[in-house]
Amino acid sequence: MKPMDNALSILCARLLAHRFIARNDPLARRALVDEEFRRALDHRLEEVGLVLLENPYAEYLGVGLEQDLEAFVFGEGDAWLSNNMGLPRDAVALLVVLWALIILPKRERQIARAEKDQEGQTDMFGAEKPLLQGEEVSVGVPEDALYADYRDKLGGKTRMNTNLGQLARLGFIERRNKMILEGPLLDLMLDYATLAPRIIEGALGDVLMRRADVASVSESAED
Repeated sequence: MKPMDNALSILCARLLAHRFIARNDPLARRALVDEEFRRALDHRLEEVGLVLLENPYAEYLGVGLEQDLEAFVFGEGDAWLSNNMGLPRDAVALLVVLWALIILPKRERQIARAEKDQEGQTDMFGAEKPLLQGEEVSVGVPEDALYADYRDKLGGKTRMNTNLGQLARLGFIERRNKMILEGPLLDLMLDYATLAPRIIEGALGDVLMRRADVASVSESAED
């Protein structure tokens, strides 16, 4: 086996087995900066109906299903599976809420900061690393606040706690000290370009706006 073929096999196997790998992993970096290696990786994944999931704001890489194959995988007769992870509908709804509360604010800060920092600058190795690590990290959500805001709509506290546990086991979130934090897959598995406008312009956008107003009033009071 050629060295590049061996590296490709290892990377694909790790992506499938672990579902994500850190962006600073040597093979992940190679996939981001080596055009020949990336083309070979895309081709190998395409052969089995998969695509590499990555964006310049995420610290991990993952794999997902090709869009053209969704109907063949998720659709069966009149049924349409919402996912292939065994998540019930209320867990998917909770996942979208958490994505909106954690990723949307982080992404807005990242985009604003990136546009400011990249004015008149170029970085030939920019694809190798996620943008704006460190100070632009995601902010966690207190579990008690989540229960208070959404338990009536998402099955009650006990049901939400069960779904949070499942989301944590799948790598979407992390739970520490009664806080819900971003997990490795939260910024990869949901399509920002598709989902963000629907949330911002939809009903959940009003909820997020009210939360932002409350936070602003609280900060002003503290000052």
